[in-house]
Amino acid sequence: MAKLEEIKEILHQKKASLVVAYENGEIKEYYQNRMKDIKEILQENPNALKNAIIADKVIGKVAGSILTVAGVKEIYSDVMSQYAISVFEENHVKYEYENLVEYIQNNDKTGMCPMENKYKDEKDITVIYDDMI
Repeated sequence: MAKLEEIKEILHQKKASLVVAYENGEIKEYYQNRMKDIKEILQENPNALKNAIIADKVIGKVAGSILTVAGVKEIYSDVMSQYAISVFEENHVKYEYENLVEYIQNNDKTGMCPMENKYKDEKDITVIYDDMI
């Protein structure tokens, strides 16, 4: 089974929020909401996600930018925004999604996620990374 398929299966079976297949072959599941796990991983070791494969529940521009700057090579998400896809295509990151949305919604489902809205027009993804990590 391909690594991406394996971690997608773990994401869904174990109801994780994030599954990472690290470059060294280790696979870990995470269960915090939003981007807390990604931030903690990178604050502990900025190189931890280099060449990793990620399966996540939701990926918008902010998470996509952070993961791209961190060096992730392949990303799957149940829900992915058009803004994230633009980042991946410009930076040649392989991606796959179940549901494509125009943008990530806020918690109340009344509009755009505040972080996606704040950075939707930002062209330099390292600015997003530096602000968030």
